[in-house]
Amino acid sequence: MIVVFGSLNADLVFAMDRLPGPGETVLTRGYDFYPGGKGGNQAVAAARAGAAVRMFGWVGRDDHGTRLIELQRAAGVDVAGIGRDAAPTGLAFIAVDRAGENQIVVASGANGQARAADVPDRVLGPDSLVVAQMELAAGETAAVLRRARARGARTLLNLAPALPIDPAALGAVDWLVVNRVEAAMLAAPFGLADAAPAAVAHRLARAHGLICIVTLGRDGAIAADAGQAWAVDALAVTAIDTTGAGDAFVGNLAAALDGGATLASALRRAGVAAGLACTATGAQSALPDRAAIDRAEGRLAPARALVVSE
Repeated sequence: MIVVFGSLNADLVFAMDRLPGPGETVLTRGYDFYPGGKGGNQAVAAARAGAAVRMFGWVGRDDHGTRLIELQRAAGVDVAGIGRDAAPTGLAFIAVDRAGENQIVVASGANGQARAADVPDRVLGPDSLVVAQMELAAGETAAVLRRARARGARTLLNLAPALPIDPAALGAVDWLVVNRVEAAMLAAPFGLADAAPAAVAHRLARAHGLICIVTLGRDGAIAADAGQAWAVDALAVTAIDTTGAGDAFVGNLAAALDGGATLASALRRAGVAAGLACTATGAQSALPDRAAIDRAEGRLAPARALVVSE
């Protein structure tokens, strides 16, 4: 079972000819509503991949909150752990240009009420894989990871957005997923901020006793533990909107690992899901289901072993 401790947001998506620069106002014709929040997105991604998923997070007592809960339930996620608060539901404002690149601003709202104590001990055990991100208070996220590790659960942290976390908390993580920016932030203390992604992943894996996965967008992804590394290419697609790609990757990686897949196989499934998520608009609305991933998996070569040197 996958236990997600994370954010739930309403995404307002603006289609732009180009993204605005600093201090610039760019007009567009309208916007669309999509369910989002990295926690909610990853929960839905894992559920659509066929995993049993429980979501723990907070929304407001407003229409956005009601809608988010209904959509989580419709995707097959257990929503009993979603609380409601007087604060408004979190909002994300997302601008997407013609090439599918995006800029995102998030207002946390009710997500600020999330506490590690929201996740009961009974769902933390050897049969659980706990998934967390960095859109909730870092201290609460770290506390959930430590409790999960102490009770024998497996843990996956997506260090997104790139915010500081107590380095000691990484000792409670089994799988760490970062993008280029997040990897560089973590690698800077080791003097590796400008190193190749495989070297960074290998060093972070050795330093914290975990498996580190670095997502590289169009260049695929790299994964490493203390002694070995793997690479997987990106699925070739025509990108419309990259907003949900990272969450598709994380949710499907978690679902595959929870189902007993090897890391190499899980990387491939996650890469296929991330690519497919770029072919539709929105975050949760673009997340592929298991059947779509099965059909597309043959278009992506298996992950390959790498020789890593720092």
